[in-house]
Amino acid sequence: MARLLLSFPEDQFYYSTPMSVRVTDINAANHLGNDSMISMISEARARFLFEFGVAETERDGTGIIVTDLATTYRAEAHARDQLLFEVGVMDFNKYGGDITFRVTRPRDRKLIAMAKSGFVFFNYKSSQVVAMPDDFRGKFDRVNWID
Repeated sequence: MARLLLSFPEDQFYYSTPMSVRVTDINAANHLGNDSMISMISEARARFLFEFGVAETERDGTGIIVTDLATTYRAEAHARDQLLFEVGVMDFNKYGGDITFRVTRPRDRKLIAMAKSGFVFFNYKSSQVVAMPDDFRGKFDRVNWID
């Protein structure tokens, strides 16, 4: 079976945020569970968007909707570990792009996980995918475009 390989441009990480692994994030194997990592990635995405002034949903009903998520795990994390989530963007197109994540444990500089979350702009009132707003596009002047 082919393995997923995630590699991101270093210059596309725009934001970082620390998070602690809670005891409740630990699974039966005594390490950070997949479901909890996904929740932490979602929290990092929300913090990133907030930092850049991107509302979850605008008055006209437009917001960002996640279309996919790919995650690779490189090392275990345990209860009370402090993790650093670096967040970036890449591969913009007319409707969205990818939000990227690199998760490390600063204490020993260990790479814990890499992830990529696809997104599109979506109008929740009309239930339709819509073009990326110019305001959002202007926040990330170094990002690559694929169309």
